[in-house]
Amino acid sequence: MRPPALAFLLCCAGLFAGEADIVIADFEGQDYGAWKAEGEAFGSGPAHGTLPDQMQVSGFRGKGLVNSFHKGDGTTGTLTGPPFRIERPFINFLIGGGKHEGKTCMNLLVDGRIVRTATGPNDQPGGSEVLAWQSWDVKDLKGATATLQIVDQATGGWGHITVDQIEQSERKKESVPVERSIVVEKPYLHLPVKNGAPAIRMRYDLEGRWVREFAIEFATGEPDYWVFSDVSAYQGRTLRISAPLDGPEPLAAIRQADDVPGAATLYREKLRPQFHFSSRVGWLNDPNGLVFHQGEYHLFYQHNPYGCTWGNMHWGHAVSPDLVHWKELPIALYPPRWDDWVFSGSAVIDADDTAGFKRGDEDVMVVAYTSTGRGECIAYSRDRGRTFIEYEGNPVVRHRGRDPKLLWYAPGRHWVMAVYSEAEGKQWIAFHTSTDLKRWTFRSRIEGYYECPEIFELPIDGDKGRTRWIVHAADGAYSIGTFDGQVFTKESGKHTLSYGRGFYASQTYNHLPAADGRRIQIGWGQYDSPGMPFNQCMTFPAELTLRTTDEGLRLFANPAREISKLHARQHTQKDLTVQEGETPIPEATGELLDIRAEFAVGDAKRLGLIVHGSRLTYDAAKGEVEYRGCRGPLKPEGGRVSFRVLVDRTTTEIYANGGRLYMPVGGTHPDDRRGVCVFAAGGASKLLELEVNELKSAWEHRQ
Repeated sequence: MRPPALAFLLCCAGLFAGEADIVIADFEGQDYGAWKAEGEAFGSGPAHGTLPDQMQVSGFRGKGLVNSFHKGDGTTGTLTGPPFRIERPFINFLIGGGKHEGKTCMNLLVDGRIVRTATGPNDQPGGSEVLAWQSWDVKDLKGATATLQIVDQATGGWGHITVDQIEQSERKKESVPVERSIVVEKPYLHLPVKNGAPAIRMRYDLEGRWVREFAIEFATGEPDYWVFSDVSAYQGRTLRISAPLDGPEPLAAIRQADDVPGAATLYREKLRPQFHFSSRVGWLNDPNGLVFHQGEYHLFYQHNPYGCTWGNMHWGHAVSPDLVHWKELPIALYPPRWDDWVFSGSAVIDADDTAGFKRGDEDVMVVAYTSTGRGECIAYSRDRGRTFIEYEGNPVVRHRGRDPKLLWYAPGRHWVMAVYSEAEGKQWIAFHTSTDLKRWTFRSRIEGYYECPEIFELPIDGDKGRTRWIVHAADGAYSIGTFDGQVFTKESGKHTLSYGRGFYASQTYNHLPAADGRRIQIGWGQYDSPGMPFNQCMTFPAELTLRTTDEGLRLFANPAREISKLHARQHTQKDLTVQEGETPIPEATGELLDIRAEFAVGDAKRLGLIVHGSRLTYDAAKGEVEYRGCRGPLKPEGGRVSFRVLVDRTTTEIYANGGRLYMPVGGTHPDDRRGVCVFAAGGASKLLELEVNELKSAWEHRQ
């Protein structure tokens, strides 16, 4: 179908009659030239794009720009330009960063007095690092001598400013959105993406009513990959798409389709994890809303469906009958605006209908999440999580913080919300309670935990008559203590759960059946998939237990038993003396592996496994395990050490001594060698037992 005519307007000065633009500064040099920097915020010269720990910066021109995120938001300073004569009626510039009047801004000064000022657009956590055009009308100042001053005097969130391409012009430089109207005939729209392109704001209007708005690195030329937008709900109706783009018919590349992009090769991509969950396309981070309901494990997650970088947060959704085989469902929660994102949260089943949302026989699923523009919000589903209705009384909690975790505290017959909070310049987990999920009362808080709080109860050594509560936050550091439904009292900690790299923002399942009795955790595996149309994955579900050790009570982690569903060929070896050097295990050459190994240390100084060229070492002298630069403490038990190793394409997860040490590590293997070896150095050890299970892909049922 030929697309309808597209309306667009280019407002570049070169397209109009009149004098050429005068470039005041484009910041393409190695230093600031005649501009004078004071303080730390601006560094010694222009930034070349995104700085460390910053969201991706886009929308600037060329290679350089002013970026005061130097060393983070805590630095301050000013950058002052040389005097210039105002010769055109408009000054145009690209600007981004924080919206703090007088503190993150660019000022125009005449005779030392501020006559014009502009800030970045962001004052909420869900903002974007996109620079956009702003203009000053300076007709009344023509002929005056002026200076420009770029200011960063803010140290909190969005405490920085970005500026580029300052020009004098005969015209305002701005783009009027182009539009395209289509009659929706198929369930998906395919959208082209170019990595590193300026992120633009795309909007859908349905018959005159706004329905969606999001950011996308839209490709106006050859795309790097395609993403999709589910428009099945709009079939047969007219959808208007608009975006601030330049060029002839830039939206013409958008096409309708019956399936998602790359459906024929989906889950077979070179770097696709084969038994760790990853989204079909786009970015994935924190697991959200882990809840079991009517035979399904629900996995909601932070998701950018329109690109492979962090940002633009929606809630993705997948379900599984067994924690191994996942089916991705349509997006569960859309952001209400492109700058008001749906951040992390949790889910519960309101079996007693405390909120009054129930209609009919179906128990209601309630999710709590952070709206970056409003606060803590709830939504509910009457159809097993397939669609959600936002509670009209949102937000239910207002504070400086995010990431609510809900749980039912049975002894008190009330709900608990554990939520990350920032107060008094400190980081806390705050506890609120409610009887109806709508009205919440603050009860207590504990200091020193950052993001994605979690709280749950575990039996000690499997004894249900003796329990303790666990509190941990995004990095997996945890404390052990008691909880009375309002106040957590710490007995020990912080302790370390993960000694790996890239494990973050884990969450455990609510409402697992009592007959199951497990506490199952999934974390965000911060592992890149370069060149792929998807990015990041989840860690494999782990069973957490609380056990007595010689250091006191500690968490243990082991892979969920359902991994055995993927077992294929098995290779075993017993009672093998491992001399100095490497000893291959014949035939153990599968790509995907579940390995169990137990060694008697003997007089070896070092021993371990080599899997696909990557070395897992136990250092007896140091009493530690090392793998790809990650290290964790481990003591032999009765002169023995044991390992459980799950090997995927981009992820290796190590569990040592029955789960006492947990070490998830991302990255592909160093070469194409496949195989398993055991080794010893500085003496001999004994391999008591080795079991290597080759694994099937969890996606085989989807291929």
